[in-house]
Amino acid sequence: MIVRNCSGGIVFYANQVLLLQNEKNEWVLPKGKIRNEDSPQDTSLERVKAEAGIDAEVLSSAGGSSYEFYSVTRKKPVCNEITWYIMKANNKECKVNYDLGFKDGGFYPMDEALEMITYSQDKSLVNLSYKKYKEMMKNKVNAV
Repeated sequence: MIVRNCSGGIVFYANQVLLLQNEKNEWVLPKGKIRNEDSPQDTSLERVKAEAGIDAEVLSSAGGSSYEFYSVTRKKPVCNEITWYIMKANNKECKVNYDLGFKDGGFYPMDEALEMITYSQDKSLVNLSYKKYKEMMKNKVNAV
């Protein structure tokens, strides 16, 4: 089995979260393989920028997840181990990168987003991250 270390971002703008629709019509979060000496955090910021054109800032770690699939091209099973980060976007201008195979994307209200997200593991991750994000934003306001 091939194990790939990846990282990605759960990007919020106000009470909305960034989702992308991939070539399989799945609604997913931006993520990618960590290459060379890149840090997981740098990779997640780079993937958010590359896939959705969003400049974001990392607020916190969101934990990890993993999934396995069979790679037809490699003729082997692959396990993606993903480190996730909670991020905040400075605006909601999304530029979906069609060249990377994405069909649609943008910021969606939480209730709508949780219905759209394809994988239950991602739904849980977004739900928990949103609670943490709201708490961080509340604490930031109270600190001012």
